Amino acid sequence: MPGQNGISRRARRSFGKIDKILEIPSLIDMQRWSYERFLQRDTLPEKRQDIGLQGAFRSVFPIHDFAGVASLEFVKYTFEDGKYDEEDCLNKSMTYETPIRLTVRLVVFDTDIANSTKSIRDIKEQEIYFGTIPLMTDRGTFIINGTERVVVSQLHRSPGAFFDHDKGKTHSSGKLLYSARIIPLRGSWLDFEFDHKDFLYVRIDRRRKFPVTILMKALGYSTKELLRYFYDTEIIKVEKKGFWRETKIENLYQKRITKDIVCPQTGDILAKKGDKYTKRLHKAIKSADIKNMPVDIEDVEGRVIVNDLVDPQTGEVLVSGNETLTSEILKVIQEKGPAEIECLVLDKQGVSASIRDTMLLDKIDSTDEGILDIYRKMRPSSPPTQEVASKFFNNLFFNVNSYDLSKVGRLKLNYRLDFEVPLEERTLRKEDILATIKELIQLKTAESIVDDIDNLGNRRVRAVGELLENQYRIGLVRMERAIKEAMSLHEVETLMPHDLINPKPVSAVCKEFFGTSQLSQFMDQTNPLSEITHKRRLSALGPGGLTRERAGFEVRDVHPTHYGRICPVETPEGPNIGLIVSLSTYAKVNEYGFIETPYREVEKGRATNNIKYLSALDEKDYPIAQANAPLDIGGHFAEKEIAVRTKGEAGKTISQEVKYMDVSPDQLVSVSASLIPFLEHDDANRALMGSNMQRQAVPLLKAKAPLVGTGIESVVARDSGISVIAKRDGVVEDIDSSRIVIKSSDGLDNDEPEVEIYKLVKFKRSNQNSCYTQKPIVKIGDIVKKGEVIADGPASELGELALGQNVLVAFMSWGGYNFEDSILISERVVKEDIYTSVHIEEFEVVSRDTKLGKEEITRDIPNVGEDALKSLDESGIIKIGAEINSGDILVGKVTPKGETQLSPEERLLRAIFGDKAGEVKDTSLKVPPGVQGIVINAKVFSRRGVEKDQRTLAIEAEEMHRLKKDLHDEMSIIERSVREKLGSILIRKQLKSDLRDKDAGYILMSANKIIKQKDIDLIPIESWAGADLKATMDVIERLELIVENYSAKVDRINRLFDDKVEKLTIGDELAPGVIKMVKVYVAVKRKLSVGDKMAGRHGNKGVLSRVLPVEDMPYFADGTSVDIILNPLG
Repeated sequence: MPGQNGISRRARRSFGKIDKILEIPSLIDMQRWSYERFLQRDTLPEKRQDIGLQGAFRSVFPIHDFAGVASLEFVKYTFEDGKYDEEDCLNKSMTYETPIRLTVRLVVFDTDIANSTKSIRDIKEQEIYFGTIPLMTDRGTFIINGTERVVVSQLHRSPGAFFDHDKGKTHSSGKLLYSARIIPLRGSWLDFEFDHKDFLYVRIDRRRKFPVTILMKALGYSTKELLRYFYDTEIIKVEKKGFWRETKIENLYQKRITKDIVCPQTGDILAKKGDKYTKRLHKAIKSADIKNMPVDIEDVEGRVIVNDLVDPQTGEVLVSGNETLTSEILKVIQEKGPAEIECLVLDKQGVSASIRDTMLLDKIDSTDEGILDIYRKMRPSSPPTQEVASKFFNNLFFNVNSYDLSKVGRLKLNYRLDFEVPLEERTLRKEDILATIKELIQLKTAESIVDDIDNLGNRRVRAVGELLENQYRIGLVRMERAIKEAMSLHEVETLMPHDLINPKPVSAVCKEFFGTSQLSQFMDQTNPLSEITHKRRLSALGPGGLTRERAGFEVRDVHPTHYGRICPVETPEGPNIGLIVSLSTYAKVNEYGFIETPYREVEKGRATNNIKYLSALDEKDYPIAQANAPLDIGGHFAEKEIAVRTKGEAGKTISQEVKYMDVSPDQLVSVSASLIPFLEHDDANRALMGSNMQRQAVPLLKAKAPLVGTGIESVVARDSGISVIAKRDGVVEDIDSSRIVIKSSDGLDNDEPEVEIYKLVKFKRSNQNSCYTQKPIVKIGDIVKKGEVIADGPASELGELALGQNVLVAFMSWGGYNFEDSILISERVVKEDIYTSVHIEEFEVVSRDTKLGKEEITRDIPNVGEDALKSLDESGIIKIGAEINSGDILVGKVTPKGETQLSPEERLLRAIFGDKAGEVKDTSLKVPPGVQGIVINAKVFSRRGVEKDQRTLAIEAEEMHRLKKDLHDEMSIIERSVREKLGSILIRKQLKSDLRDKDAGYILMSANKIIKQKDIDLIPIESWAGADLKATMDVIERLELIVENYSAKVDRINRLFDDKVEKLTIGDELAPGVIKMVKVYVAVKRKLSVGDKMAGRHGNKGVLSRVLPVEDMPYFADGTSVDIILNPLG
């Protein structure tokens, strides 16, 4: 039914009990936002952030030569306009891309060897062509070699520190062996792991393990520093009369006392031998000001000391650091006189001796030895020198060029280890390694809960921008090697930057990524839903991800953190189940790649309309209420106790403690699943099938929106890019099947175009050969608002998704023909084309320049009768509208033939007709078997400089007529609009002097004459510029502005028209050796037939077993027969 503004809209009534708080965000924003962030195309070069393309260039440049004589520095990059638009690329099998210009600076130095100083000798700056980079269309796709592709986002483990255990599977005792891993975005992995004897080992890049203390010593820590870092220490006083221990409650709590404790002031016994050390006793000891308490020699025996124990007289080391005290040594110390020994506290609860024990395994005493030892383990074949080993070790974790934690990695490390290090610190610090080891030991001793790697706080999304940035960096590193070699081979002083830079390695990597990467996929274009789902898909597979064979049940399973982020329903059946998933309806990806979902903020039991997006890490501590929690008029919770989720567990809490609330029940599931009405009543397995099968629906000839929808249908139609959306407010001026002309309501005072001409796509072939066509849903005179749908695409009706039909279904048995999943259908459905679809086949032929001569597209084909050529035009190309069957000729083509032994028949033909008949063979394009339909289009592409045939000229003339019509319409609407505006300010005004024609000089209007509307309509608009009016300055300035804007717009329109005409007539760039290429499009009408699959939205699928006459179908009391019979069981 028509809406308020006249556009046809279906009246929809919502029966939902929950008010809509938040509009569904654009469904393909993730793809577009990621790629815009990668290119930063609309940002000034000096204001670009170090991410994406800018980040890749900054990480590789400056490039220095081996001698340190020259340096190549990156300044900026800019984009030029692409050669072809989207339509040209699809038609001509080209890539939709833009050229990049790179500005670099070559700096040459003079080096003074004596002073070890450098001075700049020369600076050369130059702008260089740096290949091309594909552009993303508005629909979130890429056009590569003429086909639309989608780069699927990857779900992978986030960089950072992770703590885990082996679940008791490694050792036969079933003991839990804990491990930690520091994963960077780029660089060496660092693994720490315990063995069954509680020794702690480390692996670098999963190589051979070695004691962790070697690594810590290589980092520059001494044995003493490490012991003090990992353990508490206490001072034991040794005197001739006995041993004394510090009275620290943290070291003594609940331990037995071995000697009586006496108050020095009163002589009272505060505690007897054998008593426990309690808090009350500690208070009494503090009151009595007792700093040390007496202990037996047995208490000190076996303690581990921190420092070397040296004989003060002889300087002899009695006991080395990290060794145990024996009774013999203690007696020697007692005899030598008073001493203070710093000992480790290892007998406290929750303290592990692992580090101390591991230290006994390694024989390393210094940092240099540690570095050399690690170098030998990592590079066993090359002989180590201290300098090489130090450089190698530094490059492993502390060099920005070879190790990158990324902002995300630093964020995760800060979060896990409780640091506040700036996110720009993207290499590891020594403190990070030590803190990770300490955390691992604490985890082991406390047997705490380890990290859950399937938690979405530990998994992040790598969208297209980041994936391409990684590839681009690989290409730049390859180019860097070539540049360094070129710098060392040639005299740098004589070179310019363009002599050094060759963009081919970068372009090749880019091309390889879009062409062959597992994540760059041929777009599923069966219907608008399949298109939008493909762009919102997340894959755990692909380079750097999992493999189907290795992925276990845990990673495939639904996790509590998926709530509102990843759909628990939509995933493929089969080997990829759980590895390929879909984003939930409201979910979005933040700048760090973590998936966020929106919540309403709740303040003191009242749900506000403030929306906050939270990631899995942010939400874990808050109780969150569901969207259906009952609220009163003021937004307060109607009940005292509310059902909530906390840390993924369901429970109840009082309303005052609730912090957040879901925004909508839709937020749990993906777009496909949210199109299923009454989803909550469906079985999960069937809902999975239902949401997957909606994507397989073929667009029908007569689309019908569902009678019962969910409200998401219009959102899918809007965001999928298949419908035409009004860019601005305006009024429909003109309309036909292939275009809509809208006059803008904005004035001429701005730079926006006055007229918008929307070209409609007619009978285009989609990637899956389905028919992509658009039809207007507005009428002339309709007022349209920005963002409204003005033309339907395939599988949409009145701006709503329409995947199927509303038919009358009977659930009953019918002679066994609908046994199990068989379906019976009425002949009426077939006759009235209710389930009929159109498919478009594309056939292509090229004529090449061969060694034997040129191939020719012609009607003159040897040994072919006139009957076979009846549908071809004089150029040898089939006429539009021709009905074709298998074997028919679509394009006539002859190819030169090599000299062969002639048969008697051929000799006779040559004798009669001369040489011509024997020179060529028939290589025409014919209709393959099983295809019959109607030719709907033929496109001819001719190489530049080649004479055009009649068909090409006819196509060009038709296109030229369309361009001229568009130009005429646009000009006339602008002119009409301008004359209206001129009328509003000039009518009833007078001229001070005569108004003359600008070129000829004759009088257009005399002075003092009152201006009327007919004068404004007759006088050329440009002539009003500079008119001498009897009016205020405001009126004169407004007149000048209107005329000036009009002239600028007319110039711009004419310039665009000339460009289009030139592009149309200039000829095409074809592959080398190709003279002409012809593409023929055939529309095939497919009716519903036995063997076709049909399905409902709830996963009820079946195969058509029989088409029944209408009279055989069951009918109602009023004689209405049903359309489909389904099995009543299941």
